[in-house]
Amino acid sequence: MSVRRLNGQKERAGRPLPPQAARARSQAVASSRDRNSQRRNKFAFNSEQHTFELKKVLPAGMAFPYDFGFVPSTKADDGDPVDVLVLMDEPAFPGCVLRCRPIGVIEGEQFDKGDKKNKERNDRIIAVERDAHSWADIETSADLGQEFCRELEEFFVNYHRLSREGYRVLGVKGPTRARKLVKSGIR
Repeated sequence: MSVRRLNGQKERAGRPLPPQAARARSQAVASSRDRNSQRRNKFAFNSEQHTFELKKVLPAGMAFPYDFGFVPSTKADDGDPVDVLVLMDEPAFPGCVLRCRPIGVIEGEQFDKGDKKNKERNDRIIAVERDAHSWADIETSADLGQEFCRELEEFFVNYHRLSREGYRVLGVKGPTRARKLVKSGIR
């Protein structure tokens, strides 16, 4: 999986990939960074202006636990590019291209607190940056341990609660499901 910088010379969100790149994507996912670990700022990619914009600031005492990004040229069920939580040794900067390997996915659904019937899938791929030394032995989400995965699940539940939304974790699956999710999202 790789993260691609989105500018005039590189791949742009919404532009389809050539077939050979789409096939390669099922093994390696491209994801552009939009949130830094241990930071409170969330950035969103503006596909019309090809820039990252500040979208949200988490409250004091809460920070993104790891780097987050998205897979360019994909569209998930929630209408956004496929989300990726990236495990790496040091934080990267927004828009940075990272080569990653998917190890799993947190499957979940989000809903408005006032209307629990109107649910929308919002899965998050878990990936390891290709050159990460600290995470080199992690092959699947199961290798992270139950407590680690539970803490990630709780982060997403609390993150959505801040936006007056609900989030329910449906399950944590391995790398095969993560690759299928990316492949099904390629546009």
